[in-house]
Amino acid sequence: MHRTQFGGDPYADRRGNGVTRIVLSRNERSGRAWPDDAYERVEDARDLVRRRSDPRAVSQKPPVADVDKNALLEPLHRLIGLSEVKAMIEELYAYALIQNKRRVHQLRSDSSVWHMVFTGKPGTGKTTVARILGQMFAALGVLSKGHLVEAERADLVGEYIGHTAQKTRTLLDRAQGGILFLDEAYSLSRGGEKDFGREAIDTLVKGLEDRKDDLVVILAGYSQEMNDFLAINPGLCSRFPHHIAFPDFSESELMQIAVRMLETREYALSPDAYIRLRHALRRSRESLTFSNGRTVRNMLDRAIRRHALRVVEERDPSREMLMTLCANDLRDVDREDRARGDKARDILQSVVH
Repeated sequence: MHRTQFGGDPYADRRGNGVTRIVLSRNERSGRAWPDDAYERVEDARDLVRRRSDPRAVSQKPPVADVDKNALLEPLHRLIGLSEVKAMIEELYAYALIQNKRRVHQLRSDSSVWHMVFTGKPGTGKTTVARILGQMFAALGVLSKGHLVEAERADLVGEYIGHTAQKTRTLLDRAQGGILFLDEAYSLSRGGEKDFGREAIDTLVKGLEDRKDDLVVILAGYSQEMNDFLAINPGLCSRFPHHIAFPDFSESELMQIAVRMLETREYALSPDAYIRLRHALRRSRESLTFSNGRTVRNMLDRAIRRHALRVVEERDPSREMLMTLCANDLRDVDREDRARGDKARDILQSVVH
């Protein structure tokens, strides 16, 4: 009998040739004639065994059509700041695209692991970038759908034995084909030995292996807490090869974000209001509870409500009046943020002392 060597792997050789023997013996026992393409079928079966047995196993995903890079990454490039984040996403795009082109030419393409860790304070764009990644991976054939499922501890951890694994598997089912974005993932390990968070981590690790061909999981949260979490969970650390840090926005970038938010809602700042907002953001950046873009949105929401109280007194307000925020609309607009920051600082100091 002809024997094919499977890349010099004795185990694969035995399995592949075993397929041939099984097919031959079944046909001999049944007395059926061999079909014309019998040997081609055997070779195909042996090739499948070889690919699955090869430790250098490659991706078997079909190639996808060419994509328009500019259109695909335009939402990413429209984001303010985040230059290093954008560079990393461009690198992932290039790698996924080239692997796709290698498949077109029937070259070996890597079976890649795309799970990631996003670190940074709230409001730095982590969820937005995750959503863009989902769309990008779907266009490049990495994911079949590309949708984003956001989750936190309560979505995984149950109330009794077995409930946590069930909830976690259900969540993984929802995210299949897309991205599971797990915010403050380190909260899973904060409950002690009897906490069900450990069970959620174990179920998640198994899900990463079972669904690796059509699921991307992103763990997100503060940098130090995330590093500590991964350090005490080595099974997770080795499965998340891509780490992306999201820095705080500068004062200038925060003002750009504010102007864009207002333009989207068809509002504008008067020159005095612009200066007052900038001063408020400068003070807020020093607060322990500062949340970057989220803080900007909260300030603008307060200013817009004050604008409404002011303009409602006008009998027939002009278009300009309905659109323009003045300095008084932004008076003490950061007061609530500063109060939360002072409270957080007092709590921190009481713990330290």
